[in-house]
Amino acid sequence: MDYVLGVDAGNTKTIALVARRDGTVVGTGRAGCGDIYGAESQHAALDAITTAVHRALAVAEVPARTLAAGAFSCAGADWPEDYDLLHGVFADQGWGRQIQVVNDGLGALRAGSLDGTGVAVVCGTGAATGARSAGGQVWHHSFWQEPQGAEQLGRLALRAVYREALGIDPPTALTAAVLAYFALPSAADVLHFCTARGNRATARIRGLAPVLLDVAQQGDATARRIVQDHGAALGDYALAAARQVGITATAFPLVLTGGVLRHPSPLLSAAIVARVQTGAPAARAVASRFEPAVGALFLALEATGVRIDEAFLEALAPTLPSAALFAT
Repeated sequence: MDYVLGVDAGNTKTIALVARRDGTVVGTGRAGCGDIYGAESQHAALDAITTAVHRALAVAEVPARTLAAGAFSCAGADWPEDYDLLHGVFADQGWGRQIQVVNDGLGALRAGSLDGTGVAVVCGTGAATGARSAGGQVWHHSFWQEPQGAEQLGRLALRAVYREALGIDPPTALTAAVLAYFALPSAADVLHFCTARGNRATARIRGLAPVLLDVAQQGDATARRIVQDHGAALGDYALAAARQVGITATAFPLVLTGGVLRHPSPLLSAAIVARVQTGAPAARAVASRFEPAVGALFLALEATGVRIDEAFLEALAPTLPSAALFAT
C-alpha cells in the first residue's frame, strides 16, 4: 500500500503526518524549529525535520519506501537555493517518489482553502503570507515582509509600557498587565529582564501577544491602536499578495490562521480584513479548518491524483490527531 507524507516545518515546531491515500492519518511526529533561517543552524533545522518524519513513520509502522509523495511546507523556503537544498535533502532521504517543497504561507493556504486558491495570512510565532490564483500563479512573502508575528506584537506592547513609564505616552492598562505577566514590580525591572546580557526573554516576549489582545479587547486605547495598526500592516501584505497573482477583482478566500489569530478577540482579524477589502472588496475571510501540516498532506495527496473535496474532508477529519500535537 502507498502512503503520503505531509510536513509543516515552522519556527516553533515541525509537524509530520503520514496518511494512506484514502486520507486516513496513520502516523504523526513532532520536533523543534525546522526553519533553516530561524534555527540555531541549518543542520539543526534539517535534524528537526528528520526527527519529526522518522517519528511519524515509526508510529505509522511503514518504511519510507512506501511513500508515494512527500510535501513539505517550510518556513525558510524563500529563495531558489533554499528549494534546491531542501528538495535535495528530502529526496536523498527517500521521503516520497514525488517531492514538493513550498513556502509555509502556501502550505497554510492549502490547508484553509478548499481549492487551494486565495490568500493566506499566518500570524503565529512568525508571520507568513501566501497567495495562489486559479491559474496556478503563486506568490509568498519571503523577505518582502518584516517580522509581524507574536514576538513583534510582544515588543510593541513593551514599547508602550516603557514609553508610559518615561512620561512620553499616556497611561495604558498594558502596564499593569505586563507587570503581572512578568511578576515584576516596575517597567524598569521588565526592561532589565528583557535586555540584560545573557537574557533568554524572547519566548516570554512572544507570550505577551495574547496579553496585548486581551487588554485591547477590554477597550484600552493604546492596546487597540497597536492591534489595529498591526492588523492593517498584515493586511497590506495580503493585499499585495492578491495583486501579485491577479485576484483582487475576484471573491477569493482570505484564510486567517496561526496561534495569534486563534485568540478570542476579533480585533486583529477584523483589521486585516478591513485593510484587504480596501483594494479587494469581494475578499471573504475564512478561518482555517485545518492546521498547515494538513495543507502539506493535501499537496502530497493531490500529487498522487487524489481529489480533495468536501466528501473527502468529511472522511479525513475524524482521523486527524488531537489539537495537542499542534499546540505551540
